[in-house]
Order: sequence, then C-alpha cells, then structure tokens
Amino acid sequence: MSRFFRAAGDSDTESESEEEELLSSGEDEEGPAQPAKPKPIGMSRFLRTEGSEESSSEEDEDEDEDEDEDEAPAPAPKRNRFGWGGDDEEGSDEGERVVVKSARDKRMEEMEASSKAIDNGVKINDWVAINNEFDKFGRLVQRQTNISEPVPPIYIRSVINLEKSVNNALAKEKEAKKKMNATNSRALNGMKQKVKKTLKELETEVKAFQEDPEGFEAKYNAAVSVAAPPVVPPSRPSRAAAEADEIGDENKANDDFTTIGKGGKTYNFTPDTIFKTLATINESRGKKNTDRVETMRILEKLLEVAVTPYSRIRVLLALISARFDYNPSISSHMSVELWTAAQKEVDRLIAVLAAEPQYIVQETVDFDYDELAERTPTGPGEDGVVLIRGSVISSVDRLDDEFTKSLQNMDPHGTEYVERLKDSMVLYQTICRAQAYFESKNQAEAVIRVIMRRVEHIYSKPDAVVQALENSAAGPVASLNLKVSIPTLSSCGSSTSLIHTLCVELYKTNNSLLRTRAVLCHIFHHALHNDFHTARDMLLMSHLGESIQNADVTTQVLYNRALVQVGLAAFRTGLIKEAQSTLQDIFTTQRVKELLAQGIHQPKFGTVLSPEQERAERSRQLPFHLHINTELLEAAFLVSSMLVEIPLLASIDNEEARRKAVSKPFKRLLDFADRQVFTGPPETTRDHIMQASKALQDGQWEKAKDLILSIKIWSLMPEEKQVKEMLGRRIQEDGLRTYLFTNSAFYTTLSLDLLATTFSLPARTVSSIVSRMIWSDELSASLDYLPSPDGSGNKMAVIVFHRVELTRVQQLAQTLADKVNTMVETNEKALDVKLGGGPGAGGWGDTDKKAAGEAGTGQETGNRRTTRGRGRGGGRGARFSQGLGNRMEGGRNR
Repeated sequence: MSRFFRAAGDSDTESESEEEELLSSGEDEEGPAQPAKPKPIGMSRFLRTEGSEESSSEEDEDEDEDEDEDEAPAPAPKRNRFGWGGDDEEGSDEGERVVVKSARDKRMEEMEASSKAIDNGVKINDWVAINNEFDKFGRLVQRQTNISEPVPPIYIRSVINLEKSVNNALAKEKEAKKKMNATNSRALNGMKQKVKKTLKELETEVKAFQEDPEGFEAKYNAAVSVAAPPVVPPSRPSRAAAEADEIGDENKANDDFTTIGKGGKTYNFTPDTIFKTLATINESRGKKNTDRVETMRILEKLLEVAVTPYSRIRVLLALISARFDYNPSISSHMSVELWTAAQKEVDRLIAVLAAEPQYIVQETVDFDYDELAERTPTGPGEDGVVLIRGSVISSVDRLDDEFTKSLQNMDPHGTEYVERLKDSMVLYQTICRAQAYFESKNQAEAVIRVIMRRVEHIYSKPDAVVQALENSAAGPVASLNLKVSIPTLSSCGSSTSLIHTLCVELYKTNNSLLRTRAVLCHIFHHALHNDFHTARDMLLMSHLGESIQNADVTTQVLYNRALVQVGLAAFRTGLIKEAQSTLQDIFTTQRVKELLAQGIHQPKFGTVLSPEQERAERSRQLPFHLHINTELLEAAFLVSSMLVEIPLLASIDNEEARRKAVSKPFKRLLDFADRQVFTGPPETTRDHIMQASKALQDGQWEKAKDLILSIKIWSLMPEEKQVKEMLGRRIQEDGLRTYLFTNSAFYTTLSLDLLATTFSLPARTVSSIVSRMIWSDELSASLDYLPSPDGSGNKMAVIVFHRVELTRVQQLAQTLADKVNTMVETNEKALDVKLGGGPGAGGWGDTDKKAAGEAGTGQETGNRRTTRGRGRGGGRGARFSQGLGNRMEGGRNR
C-alpha cells in the first residue's frame, strides 16, 4: 500500500523504526545494542491539526526526558551520516598519520625534482628538456624571493653545474663530426644565454657559495628556520570563537597593525617601516603577478601613518605612480574614480612641497642616497635642501593625457560625457598650481611644459569659458602662499593678452616642438577672434607650411585646425577670396575629417585598416567638444567658391581654360547638379548652394540670395546677423559682375542707374565695381556720360563697351601666347622639384605668385577671357591685340 494511504499509527511507527535502524548501524559494530524503548503510537503527520501538534510536541518532550534518564554513562556519540570526520573515520585511519607540509617544503621538493631532471637531461644531452626545467626552477626561486627568502643553495649549485655542462657541450659540438639537430642546438644556445644572465644576477651569492658551500648552506638553513612559521594542521573553529574574534578585531584600537599580503608577505604599517615597505613595493612594481589593488591599498595605509614631510612625499610619489600603473594598456583609459584619486594626490603633493620649500622633487639627482633612511634638511650631506628623485610634471602630463583619453572613449551625446567634462576645471586648477610651484623653484623645463598644457586648455575656448576656468583657479593658486605670481586673466585683461603672454614664454624655449605648437595655438586663437590679418601674417612669417610635413601627427593636426580656423575667420570678415584659397587645400584632399582628427578615413577599393593602424588612428582623435563643425566648414567653402568661381566661369568661353580655372571640389559638385534631369526642393546644404550657383549663373540673384540665407547652419556662427548681411551684399555684387561678363557682348552702352536698380545697389557701389573691372582688364569698356534719353538735358553715367574684331593672325598669336605661358609654368614647377624647392621656398615657380594670389586662383590672370560673340577677348594675347587694334584705329583717325 502506498505510504500516503497508510493508517495514522502505522506511518509514524514504521518511519521511526527505520530511522533508528539507519542511525544505529554504526553503533552496533562497536558495542551491544541497547533495547529500544517502546514509543506510543501517534497520529499521522498528514492528518494532524493544531491541537494535535501541541500534544505531539508535549509527548516528544516527555520521550526525550525518559531517554535521558535511561541513557548509560558516557556513551559513544552518534555520528551524523552527512557530516565529515567521525569516530569510524578515526578508527579506520588509526594506523596512518596525516603529514601536513608547508608551502616551503613543497617548493623545496619541486626544486629537488627540477634539479634531478636537469641532471638527467645533461646525461642524455636533451637541452630542450633542460631548458624547460630550468625555466620552471627559476619560477620556483622567484616565488621564494617574493616572500623575502634567500636564494636556496640547490639553485646556485645547479646553475654552476649547468655552466660547466654548457661549456662542455659546446666544446664537444665544435669537435663532433655529427652535429646535433637544429632544435637541440637552439635550446643549447638559449641555455647558454640564460645561464650567463642568471650568473650575472646572482654574482654575490655565487661567489659566496664557491668560497664556502657548507657555510652558505648553514646561513640559508638558519635564515629559513628563523622565518618559518609553525605548521598548524587545519582545524574548524567554533562559531562562538569566530564571533569572539570578530568582536575583538572591531574593538581593537591599535594603529600599528600587520597585514598579510599575497604570498604570505607581512606588512607592518608603522612610521618606522614605511621605507622598507616602499622598497618592497618598488621591487615588485611591473612584475606579472603583482596585485595592483593591494599595492594601492598598502600605500594608502602608509600615507595615513606617514608623519614627516619626507615620508609623505615619498609615499605620495609612489601612490600616484601606482594609480597610473593600475591600467598598463595604452589603448584603454583610467576609470574616473582612479583619475579623481590621482588628481587629489597630485594636488596634495604640490601643497606639501609648497609648504616645505626645503624638499625639492626633481627627475635627476646627482648623488645616491639611502632610500631606507629618513632624511631632513639638517641631516648629514643635505646642505639645507633635500633632493628627492621623482617627477611632478610627468604626473601632471599623465593626468591630462588620461583625461583626454577618457573623453575619447565616451559617448559624446550622453550625460556621462558632460559630467566628465566638468573635471576639466579641476584639472586646470592643478595645472595652474603646478605652474606656480615650478616658477617658485625656477625649474625652467617643467615651467615650459606646464605652460604648454595650460595654453592647450584655453586656446580654442570662447572668452566666457576661459573666464570661468581662470576664476576657478585663482583660489587654489592663492592657497599655496607662494611669493611668485603667474599670468592670469585678471592681470592680463583679456584672453587674447593672456594667450599672448603665455606663448611669448614658450617662444623663448629651445624646444622646437613646443615653439611650433605655441605658434599654432596663437594663430588659432587670433583666428577664433576674427583677427584674420594677424593670424595670416603669423602663419606666413613662421614658414610652417614648408616644414610641417616633418612634424609629428598631432602637430600636423593642430596645423590643419589653425589653417581651417584662419579660413573661417576670413569668411566671417567678408574676405571671400582669401577664405576660398585657404580652405581649398583642405577640401581638395576629400579627407577633411581625417586631417582634422575628427574621424577615421576608410580606404577605398576594399582595403581594410589593420587593428594596429585603427588603434593608432583612434588614439589621435580629438574629443568631441574640440571638433570644428565640418558641415559649417563645407558651407563656408562652397559659398566662397560660388562667389569666386561663378563670375570667373562667366568670363571664360574656352572649355579647357574653364576646366583649369575652377577648383575641383566645386566643379565636381556643379557638374553633378547640371546633369540632374529633375531638380527638387533643396534639402541639404549642398543642394542649397548648388541651386543658388545655377540661379546666379542665370542672373537670378534674388533667388540665389534667398537660397543661401535660408541655410540653417549659419545659426552656429556667433555673428549670424552680420554674416548674413555680408553674404547678401556679396551675392548682389557678384551677381552684377556675372551679369556684365555674360551679357556685355549684347550691349553697346549700359546705364549705371539701370544696373543699380536691377541689383538693388547704390549707384556709387555699381560705379566702383565697374571701375575695378575695367582697371583689372576684366571688362573691355569705359565710363562716360551721355545725354539723358528723356530730353531733360541731364547727363547719365553709362558703360561704353569696346569691341575689337581679331584677325586670324591675332587669334593664333593669342593661342600661342597662352600655350607658351602654360609651358613656362610647367618648366618652372619641374625645375623647383629638381632643385628640391617647394611652394613658398623662393624658387622659379614663385615669380608670379603674388599676381596669381590677387586674382584668386593661379590661372585666372593668364586665362582671363577669350573671344566671345562679337570680338571681346582676354588674356595676354587679348590685351596685346586690343592695344594693337586701338593703335590701328588711332592711325586711321589721324
């Protein structure tokens, strides 16, 4: 019958009897079984009610009392079948003793085994096996030295014997007719180098062992026996004892405590043991099995117990280095918590050094000092100043680099990036504090480096941000109570003056890299404040364009950023030709984002960057808040190209000359727009500019103006209203020039008042534009006054167009002059390349640079106009024929 349907009395009785049989099986083997006391039959546990449970519990209590009375004196305890360790186990293992070996004994056994294996390998000439066993032997010894134990004699003996065996094997190999195989030979040569290196490292121990082997072993045994802790077999403490230990640890209020580190190494954190602990940590720095978290925790404890300035400085230097060593990978960045802790410790180090001027930290110290002893300014050989080996400026540089790296690896569109960016104010305070300290100690090299860091933090920022940074740094710098003062925004008056003062200090240094970066930052700042002429003059006078290709990648990126900012400054101030010529060099490459370090260039034709190349490219990327808006940059370039190239295209009829005159990026987009069968409403910035260019070509300047001013990207410029007014005025003026170039062949005379009305320009402006075109030989005409057609007797200003019908000989002469001009320019460029010159190097090709620059492009002057319609011409040949024709007409009149 199923146990769920048994009677109430049967279920309890049978289950209890079964449990008694199971639990008493171990007791029956040891002694006679005791008669079981009959128990009353109880109710089934599945049918019990609340009252029955109470009664059954009372019955159980009575039964327990009866059992206690009937038990025999000192019975054998019952063993729990689920527990570990019992009487039967002890009985079964009574003949065997459990031997507990210490870790040192186990290592010694492994060392002896490796030594025997090396001896066996020498006997059979198996140098591959010897190599492996020697590496294993070395790891065991290294593990032993990590816990402050001496090198064992068995290792010294094995190394000495191996040296002899290696020399013998090499001698036999030279004399043997049958050489050993290549693998064994390589292992033998590698073993020779390893033994040589090991003997050099253990030179003192080897010498002592060779002089007195027995004495060396006696010293080793004595050191090991003193340092060896007693081996206690593992035992399970009671719960009460464990709780008592925890309570005792919590109530313990002693500052001098001992910590057991990795490998059983003990650390006693007291002021007397600080330098010994620092020496131990420095020895383990950089090793593979070093616990970096444990190292930082130990150094934090040491900083708490450090009482003298010298000990605090030493511990802070070690702790800052440990923070930076926690993440040794170049590609990844420090966590925000570690960076914040390191920044606070650098501030604390600078504060301690400023408060204790007798202690100086510098990278090079000419003499050696005892790093395990306390040093004071009044100590022997100190001369009132304690020099400590270290580098504060390296810590500041690493802080700045890690901050930039963390911004590179964050999502710029999330809140985490904004929160992280707030730490730039704290970092700027640290940089200013470091500058004040270095200037107080006259450390010239450190001052230059920290000034460069300060300039890089503020050169690209607007005035409001610079003012906020300077205001936040004023208090921390004043708290150092130093007698020197550093340049600040309040003392200089403006951000431009502050940048100028800092850069002048950098110009005095002998470091060419820092000078170059200072000039580029200065140029960028001038361009950011729309001081185009100063920025352009500095860029040309520095001659950086000739040597920038020899600089490092980050400096080249800074040069590209400065060049682009100069072009934007020219655009904002209305200098359209200068803006177009400056930005064209960047946009011709079609790699704007890569040149500005704002994106990674993906090569074409299926080639893929290797992981190393991609990591290098990503490490050069600028943080997002330093990016220059490439869409705004493209809009400025394309609009400038439109205003420069559309009138030029209208003045040229020859397709070959037109192809040479127009910039390639703009020409490519314009040709693509002309090939479109259907043109819809403009959506992107390019669509607006291309449709505006076509409207300007057709004489619809109002439509072009509306399209350009409707671009929303202009709102990103701080001078949006002034920029739009400038663009509207320039579109009207260049629309007038395009109209005159296109339609002058159909007019004999043209009224200036009509042009002023058509293009909504003042008559004075129209007269100025036409006069400039006539003076520069862009328009073959003259200004005159003719009677008004309304019969009022007033005279009206008109343009009188001149036309000369070129003969066949004159046309051929003009074509020949243009080809000769092209040939001369080609030869000059080839000669520059052969002589090693370049653009701006003062070679043959620089003869007509000035004239070409004034014309806007290099080809504009030579390819100005060809014959159009009824005889209008341009270029050198056209000017010659025009002058010849005028003379011929004058001769006829005479």
